[in-house]
Amino acid sequence: MPLGSSLDWTFLFVAIIVLLAIDLLLTRKRDEMPVKVAAVWSVAWIAIALAFAGVLYLFGTSEQAGTYLAGYLVEKSLSLDNVFVFLVVLGAFAIPTPKRVRLLTYGIVLALVLRLIFILVGAAALDAASWLTYPFAALLAWTGWRLWKHRKDHDGDEKLVEGVKNRLTIAEGDHGDKLIAKENGKRMLTTAGAALVAIAVVDIIFAVDSVPAILGITTDTFVVFAANAFALLGLRPLFFLVAELVARLKHLKAALAALLVFIAAKMVYGEVLNTKVGVEWSLGGVLLILGAGVVASLPAYRREKAKEQDAKVQEGDEPLV
Repeated sequence: MPLGSSLDWTFLFVAIIVLLAIDLLLTRKRDEMPVKVAAVWSVAWIAIALAFAGVLYLFGTSEQAGTYLAGYLVEKSLSLDNVFVFLVVLGAFAIPTPKRVRLLTYGIVLALVLRLIFILVGAAALDAASWLTYPFAALLAWTGWRLWKHRKDHDGDEKLVEGVKNRLTIAEGDHGDKLIAKENGKRMLTTAGAALVAIAVVDIIFAVDSVPAILGITTDTFVVFAANAFALLGLRPLFFLVAELVARLKHLKAALAALLVFIAAKMVYGEVLNTKVGVEWSLGGVLLILGAGVVASLPAYRREKAKEQDAKVQEGDEPLV
């Protein structure tokens, strides 16, 4: 019997709240986290997320376990880009390192709330009007094209953040941890408050992009929310790893672009033929496309590092042994 009763939702919410509290406590007093420590915790959160697939398999159905895995892989991959944009936001507003973790916490909690709202609304809309599959698929295909267009840079993300920043009126001076301050008798956003607004805008945009992606795999709201929630857990350690991961996974954006187009095509195929595409196709397609992106990225990263090393040697930066 599939999981999704009121009791199942209660257990899921309690588990997410407990795990989120643990996640937040990990870096409560940390302004920085060593890369190795962040990597260990990131792997631990991934292991916990994968363990939930076992829970679904044992107490739910094999289909729920399979679609959860496919959805989790999609959402976790998209979250890497999400965290990178958070980094761009905090850099654009010149938020000092000690304040970044606090704003990141707000961003994660807000992302969870927005995901839940978008999931419930999106799933209900698809259930009530199946023709909405086509605009959902078109949105995914457009997002895929946008990712492909900027697969080798982050110009689109930087323009978005600058656009939001230019539209906000920000109080001058340092106001500590305050999000709102009075200036000339008027309440205005501080730099931290403006950064939080920009993070909220980014959260909304990513929710609009990512929720249709997983709804293209399954409309089981229990599975969809679980996949999103577990993908967002562990974002704080990932924040300290993101620059290194973005450098190593050079072809991840191209893989994500292909993946979103694949999901869009699957949605249209299922709607046109009025058939349900098996979970083995969804999970297999996700694994194949993301795996290809990772496999292609690692040799490219090694070649680039080798070129940098050769350039240093030629410039005489490396000591001769």
